[in-house]
Amino acid sequence: MAHPFPLPDYGALLAEVRMVRRAGVVGLRSLPTPGLSGIVERRPPGALQAHPATVEELLRTAVSGIGGGTLQTAAEYSLGLAGGTRDWPAADRRRRAAQVYGVSVERFRKHHELMVLGQIVERILLIAAPPTTGTALADRLGTGEEGGRAAPSELAPSHRTLTPLVHGRHVTVTVHIHSVDLLRDVDVVVSPSNTYFVLPAPFKSSVAATLRRAGARKDPTGGLVEDCVHDELRGWAARNGMPGRAALPGTVAPTSAGALGEQGLRRIYHAAVAVPRPDSNDYDVRPAVVTRSVAAAFALLARESAGEDPPLLSICLPLLGSGRGGLTPLESFGALWPAVEAELARGAPWEIHFVVRGHAHADLVERLLAGPAERTYR
Repeated sequence: MAHPFPLPDYGALLAEVRMVRRAGVVGLRSLPTPGLSGIVERRPPGALQAHPATVEELLRTAVSGIGGGTLQTAAEYSLGLAGGTRDWPAADRRRRAAQVYGVSVERFRKHHELMVLGQIVERILLIAAPPTTGTALADRLGTGEEGGRAAPSELAPSHRTLTPLVHGRHVTVTVHIHSVDLLRDVDVVVSPSNTYFVLPAPFKSSVAATLRRAGARKDPTGGLVEDCVHDELRGWAARNGMPGRAALPGTVAPTSAGALGEQGLRRIYHAAVAVPRPDSNDYDVRPAVVTRSVAAAFALLARESAGEDPPLLSICLPLLGSGRGGLTPLESFGALWPAVEAELARGAPWEIHFVVRGHAHADLVERLLAGPAERTYR
């Protein structure tokens, strides 16, 4: 049976939930929440009516469906649903939610909070969907009704080829949906770095740590023989008078790809987009620095390509600054695309690739590049 009304837009619901976070549930009556109220109004007979209390119950149902743990606790504090927090100011609720994760308030605001609110919205969408649609939606969101993994009906492709229209001509953009160390036959991959060009420990999960780990040479038992990417980057810093001092944000340092050369990767461009915050483990990333870094990477690519045989032609970009840097994926792509578009608009020969971890981010990239575009999948 067809759904009698279209499911609300994820982004619109997220904006409403963020308003609730700022005002708290005590301020629901004064908030414009057409998406949340619409879900309540369209529920079957006998369900809650459309007034603030029913929207509150919708939020409580969504939060309780998260399934417990730190995520649910942080969600309850964020919206003022935890016992005794209804009238807490937004700053106090955010501070308490940050304590749940053991991070600074600023770190929570830039990273964890968006994830927490996003999970609430996903549960709301599951509530809004009828049983048949809800199952499909749970598959797409990766959650079952009890918070477990739902079995997907089919495996989604790990690569998408898009052909957006850029300044009057179609260009090819490839989106890779997997870990960066699975890239094959791409000449250059851009890796986010801090302004000191100090790589993270290889056991971590960031793009920079993954490239360091994958680029290292190991013996047959997996023991480290040569930490290629780390050693080359440290050598570059020493040659340029960098040890112990920070580079200007936006600086790009090149190294080889180390052992990743066996997969067809030839260069890694380390882009200094993250400025360490004093006396903390956090970083600041400004969108303007991301744009400047990508432009610098293309300039370096043009210089190096001329001296290589065969020339360097393809470059792959992650969503710079969208990890610990605190940028949302939308902010990151919005910052790096102008530099990419400028290169494509002038007719540069580069083959453009993006690498993202999940299909939600790939959907975002595809949606942002949509318009008079043709898409093919492989």
